[in-house]
Amino acid sequence: MKKLPRLSKAQIWNMSIGFLGIQFGFALQNANASRILQTFGADIEHLGWFWLAAPITGMLIQPIVGHYSDKTWTKLGRRRPYFLFGAIFAALALIFMPNAEILASIIPPMFVGAGMLMIMDASINISMEPFRALVADKLPLDQRTMGFSVQSTLIGIGAVVGSWITYALAEWFNISKTAPAGSVPDNVIFSFYIGAAVLIVTIIWTIVTTREYSPKELEEYTGEDAEINPATEVIKKENGFVQIMKDFAAMPRTMKQLGVVQFFSWLALFGMWVYTTPAIAQHVYNLPVSDTSSEMYNDAGNWVGVLFGVYNGVAALYALLLPFIAKATSRKTTHALSLFIGAAALISIYFVKDPDMLIIPMIGVGIAWASILSMPYAILSGALPAKKMGIYMGLFNFFITIPQIVNGLASGPILKSLFNSQAIYALIIAGVSLLIAAGAVYFVEDKEN
Repeated sequence: MKKLPRLSKAQIWNMSIGFLGIQFGFALQNANASRILQTFGADIEHLGWFWLAAPITGMLIQPIVGHYSDKTWTKLGRRRPYFLFGAIFAALALIFMPNAEILASIIPPMFVGAGMLMIMDASINISMEPFRALVADKLPLDQRTMGFSVQSTLIGIGAVVGSWITYALAEWFNISKTAPAGSVPDNVIFSFYIGAAVLIVTIIWTIVTTREYSPKELEEYTGEDAEINPATEVIKKENGFVQIMKDFAAMPRTMKQLGVVQFFSWLALFGMWVYTTPAIAQHVYNLPVSDTSSEMYNDAGNWVGVLFGVYNGVAALYALLLPFIAKATSRKTTHALSLFIGAAALISIYFVKDPDMLIIPMIGVGIAWASILSMPYAILSGALPAKKMGIYMGLFNFFITIPQIVNGLASGPILKSLFNSQAIYALIIAGVSLLIAAGAVYFVEDKEN
């Protein structure tokens, strides 16, 4: 059995550059979706419900994409067709989401916006999952931590630009940051157009610069039958749903243990993405719960974009350090410490009253975010069979989407009934969740160690 060839740094960056575009769109979604939905009339206690469309769609999409990307082969390769298909539909959703009001005569805009959120997230998931599997396909074990760290860095770069762009267009280029009630400001609309263009260009860059190994080559490198019929280039006949369920039941022990860590990590992240804008508007800018359209509310929303850019920028830099920290300590210790820092940062927001000072806790959030995006995958990839890499990376998404669904269903009623719709308490709950995740890391079996 041959060893997978080591790739140059340029090859590793090229194969993941599409992640920059994906995260550009994802950052626009995270920083602006709640703001757009509130503009279209969504109440704060219902925000989590509208966001449910995204994780539910991802939970359904990623295992299917992983299953079929493991077992199909086209002229574009194994993973690259999914990159391209997902990018096209994500770009269309980015264009239509802030313009949902044009269909107001037929459907309430907030439902159109929620529908675009669902399509956008589904499409991003179609592109994102094969990128994780591509790293495992192409890189030998000793380069995988570097591969996932490069992805985290590119995610951070894309997210910084995607998070800051609404603020930059308004404050540096004088694009209007206000609009009549029920309409999305121009700076947000133009940001989404730019995001669509960046997404398409970066995905095409990866497709053009990266060659995938053929089924025959993969078999030589892994010693495992790639299960491709060379005559028809299609999957050997078997019911896909049944096989997915079989694979889920047989998931490795390490994957189950990481599932607990992921559950509490993503419970926290979802709460942060959904409620940071209303939390900052209420707790720091002292606005009433009912204010969703004033100039000060839009200033708060633009500043949240800047803050999200800060944590993503920190993540991009910290991700480059992760391989060295993990080598000096261990991957488990690195991940646990990073999550603990993120937990302390989220809880500390309660004590901040100056908008500028919010940059400090965002540094801690960025440290946790970088680790969440890379260390669990680096640990997991060493515990998975090569020919099942795609399906298990897709199934691993269950531990990302299920906590988001739980948060989406429960957080709104909890905030309304226990905390008088004060969104800052959603961030405190998120911090506690990260603390639990940090503790759960020590129960994970890291096979490569």
